[in-house]
Amino acid sequence: MSTTGERFERAVSIMERLRAPGGCPWDREQTFDSIKPFTLEETYEVLEAIDNRDWPELAGELGDLLLQVLFYAEMAKEQGSFSIDDVLDRLSAKLINRHPHVFGDVTADTADQVKRNWEAIKVEERKKKRDGGADEKRSILAGVSSAMPAMLEASKLSSRAAQVGFDWPNVDGLFEKLREETDELREELKEFPAPGPRPQGRGMAGSGKTPVPEKLQTRMEEEVGDLFFVLINVARYLSVDPESALRKTNRKFKQRFQWMEERLHKSGRSAEQAPMKELESLWQQAKREEKIG
Repeated sequence: MSTTGERFERAVSIMERLRAPGGCPWDREQTFDSIKPFTLEETYEVLEAIDNRDWPELAGELGDLLLQVLFYAEMAKEQGSFSIDDVLDRLSAKLINRHPHVFGDVTADTADQVKRNWEAIKVEERKKKRDGGADEKRSILAGVSSAMPAMLEASKLSSRAAQVGFDWPNVDGLFEKLREETDELREELKEFPAPGPRPQGRGMAGSGKTPVPEKLQTRMEEEVGDLFFVLINVARYLSVDPESALRKTNRKFKQRFQWMEERLHKSGRSAEQAPMKELESLWQQAKREEKIG
């Protein structure tokens, strides 16, 4: 039976063969930029498998995600930047450096202690990246990529700021901030053209939409963004992953709505043909069925 190392080397050699002359035309044409969308797609598929507790599926999805790593490493080796060996060496060094309570003489008996040590080590790592004293004023927020999903970026930005004490003293302060931001949005809505914000209704998306002045639209977008940012901080404060929480809510909504659709289809109708009062009644039934199930 092959060892883990032998299996890994086999996967690396397969990737090399696909990119080599005479290999796969599609694989040979790919670049760092062309592969990026697949990396994001595979990451979300890994998360979905975890959420579904589908362990056989997760094994396959993790393999697909590992393929992305092998792909990037092979392309980097071809252009002389680095190789999969460099990737593995840096990973091992980072794991050892960030776990001194396992590989060194630091004590950490609880997960909270480990987290505090981890954050302190990351701060020191960022300091070492500075060019002597020339980069002494480098922001603590440097390194938080703006290319990542906005929700994740917001979470990382607020976590970095909290490391230097820029944080709410308790969760009550966050709820007060949430009310403040809600009030600010309501204040902006006073300028919304009559008859005010309304659901877009059924039919073509955007049809019958009330024209909104550009400046007001910009201010509303800003206030809605502020609301999201506070909610993400609430999640951070409660150690809840906002992305995971929202995905679960999305799935819950989807399941309930599709349950409604199934009931309507049995009566020969669609959701578009049912009055709102009936839809609301079906929605409540879907919630009750969910609890029973």
